[in-house]
Amino acid sequence: MDAIATAPQLRTGPTGPVPAPIPALPAAPRMPHLPRMRRARGIRTAQRPSIWILPHRPQSAGAARRIVEAALRCRGTDRDTVDRALLVVSELVTNAIEHAQPPIVLRVHHPAVATVRIEVHDGGPATREGAWTTSCRPEERGRGNDIVDLTATRHGSHAHPFGTTYWAELSAP
Repeated sequence: MDAIATAPQLRTGPTGPVPAPIPALPAAPRMPHLPRMRRARGIRTAQRPSIWILPHRPQSAGAARRIVEAALRCRGTDRDTVDRALLVVSELVTNAIEHAQPPIVLRVHHPAVATVRIEVHDGGPATREGAWTTSCRPEERGRGNDIVDLTATRHGSHAHPFGTTYWAELSAP
């Protein structure tokens, strides 16, 4: 009998279908350039950074948006700031996928009461461009930095021995 591929079954939740869980990620590589995550006394939970290691594939931009939205909503961040953060993280992660080597590490932090800081760490410049970049004409790409510039309060990057970190800060009203 031939095997038939079937779509994963969706569970039904109170508001409709619930997608299947995201498959587990491979073991995290050692990244000594990232800050050590220790339980700090005297620091409120909302001030502690949240860090996720993302697979180096196009679907990670969508996963990063879902992660950031959930993290910011749990902290009670307003809708406008969440929307701007989703745009920024999408651009930063997509740039890492298209132009850099793995690993891709997403870090979300609230350094001040009304500030959200998003950082994307990558493994440094890639030896070749990603599939999406090479498949489109030059005029169809290259707007990501302008979008981040218009959306974020401040943004920048810094190189380190293990790659590059791109960051953006958003002020919440």
